[in-house]
Parts: sequence; structure tokens; C-alpha cells
Amino acid sequence: MNYRKLGRTDLMVSELCLGTMTWGEQNTEAEGHAQMDYALERGINFFDTAELYPIPPKAETQGATERVIGSWFKARGNRDKVILATKVVGRTDMDWFRDGGRKGELNRAQIEEAVNKSLKRLQTDYIDLYQLHWPDRAVTQFGSNPTIFRAAEGPENPIDEILAVLGDLVKAGKVRHIGLSNESAWGTMTFLHHATVKGLPRVQSIQNAYSLVNRTFEVGLAEIAMRENVGLLAYSTLAQGYLTGKYRDGALPPGSRKQLFDRLQRYEKPGAAEAVDAYVTLAADLGLDPAQMAIAFATSRPFVTATIIGATTMEQLRTDIDALDVKITEEVEARIDAIHQRQGNPCP
Repeated sequence: MNYRKLGRTDLMVSELCLGTMTWGEQNTEAEGHAQMDYALERGINFFDTAELYPIPPKAETQGATERVIGSWFKARGNRDKVILATKVVGRTDMDWFRDGGRKGELNRAQIEEAVNKSLKRLQTDYIDLYQLHWPDRAVTQFGSNPTIFRAAEGPENPIDEILAVLGDLVKAGKVRHIGLSNESAWGTMTFLHHATVKGLPRVQSIQNAYSLVNRTFEVGLAEIAMRENVGLLAYSTLAQGYLTGKYRDGALPPGSRKQLFDRLQRYEKPGAAEAVDAYVTLAADLGLDPAQMAIAFATSRPFVTATIIGATTMEQLRTDIDALDVKITEEVEARIDAIHQRQGNPCP
């Protein structure tokens, strides 16, 4: 396991980050504990969660994932061994996050309520990286740097005001560092601008979707990530399972997320099946596991701080972590880029 600096902080995080969004829905508390035990044994010191989790979001399960992590911290007594990231929801019509049934938004009262509830569920007195799950403004679509722009309008809390609230959380010691998620190039630079001119905390990372079928981060955000030290925490690197090949040719494995929830439309757009097939075929030609090739590609990018992996079984988790043994050579990268040139970004 290699370790990389988180933004401009003194934290060194593992190049693989353990994702947790299935705990409390597809995975039990015991299974979540087993995954954390194994990940820590393999050198993963970076865990990512959110107040939203588990997925799919429901009022009756909201916060369950953080509670699984909190009970593990209490049982193991090892909070100091983990760099913990969680998130506060952005503007949403979901009304079960806040007291009084208020719809979510990023104002002072809601951010403070959210962080206090997360701390309680996580059974800790500090969060290493507190992220804004998505922007508190109208955006063209949920996701990173969409390739089709449509103007959108709606209510929003000003970025400098949001940053000021986060700054107070840092001063209070509840949060060590802050990050963004599902953010655009404009949004990222605006946060950085206000941090500089107003002496507010600097964002240290951005968690956006990034995979072989969605490389849109490279267009407007990769240079920002490198020049401003706001590294990518890449999520959905396996395209919610499509890049493993398990849904190939219309397959629908029992217990899979598509079979259970049918929420994978982001990876079922025109051209997606052809691109997935090309990458899975390439992995077979190279004698590689397709999931490991996809993870290794993301991890090898110079603008990536960590690749987030998630699994519902220990076998999947072992496979994902073993992707560290796969090297993306110049030849492999050239063949991946050739597919990318033909297939583009079908799943932004």
C-alpha cells in the first residue's frame, strides 16, 4: 500500500479508500466490521462515509452506515488508526435529515446539526475530512463536470457563507479539514478563491465520479487538482459494477445492486454497453481481472489522491485491494486511450 498526501495537509492517506455505502442496507453491522478489520490489515487507513448512507437513501435507514463505523470504533478502540471522511447532504427535497422535517440545504443551522449528528453516530469527537456531498445550488445534473451544459437556476446559499460555517467547525475542533464532492471546476475554484481572500479553510479534496467510462474529470478539473493540490477521491470507479463485466449481455446476478434497486441508469446511457464491453474484452486480452484493471487505471492517474472501493462480499473486497498488484504500463494505457477516443465518456 502506498500513501499520498491529502491536499496540503499533513495527513498521508492510503491510495485505496474504503467505501461504506452498503453497510446498513446490503451489509450487516458484523459484515461492515469485518470489512474494516480486513481493510486495516491490508494497509487501508482511509474510510469514506456520509450522513446520507446507506444507499439507496431512505428515512428508515439514514445514518445506519455511520452507526456501523461508530460501533466498530467503540469495539476496537482504534479511532487514531483511521483517517475518517464523511459528508453533509447538499440542497435536497429529502426531509428526513433535519429536525422538524426540514428539507436539506447548506445553511449554518443545517450544517451544524448535521455534523453534530454525524459525530454522535460515529462515536468520535472529530472528523478528519468533512465533505459537501453535492452543491447547494442548481446544477445541470448530479455528477462531475457534465458534458452537456444546460443553464439551471434555483435557491442557494452563497459559497463564502458555507465556507465560513465550515471554518467555525474547524476552529471548534469538530472537523480537521474540508472537501467537496460532485463539484464543478467553477465551484472548486470559487471555494479556493474565498479561502484565499477571506482567510477561510481551504478545500483539500474533491470526490467525483471517475472511471474508464467517465473521464470527464480530466477536462476541467484535473489541472486544478494538480496545481491547487485538491486531489480527486475517485468514486464509482467500477461504474457501479458494470466494469466488472457482471452485467454483460443483459445478465442480472441475484443480489446485485441492479437486481435489488434498479438505480444504475447513470451507466446505462447510449454507448455505455459498447464501451463497457470494449474494456472488459481488453482486460481479458491482457489476462487481467476487469475490475482490477479499472481500479488500477484510476489509482495510476497523477491527479488522484485515492480510489474509493466498495464491496458487499469479502471476496469482492480482496479482489479490489489486489488491484494494487496491477500496473498500467504505457502499452496498456495506450490501448485504454484508444477505446476512450472511440467511445468517449458515455457515463458522465
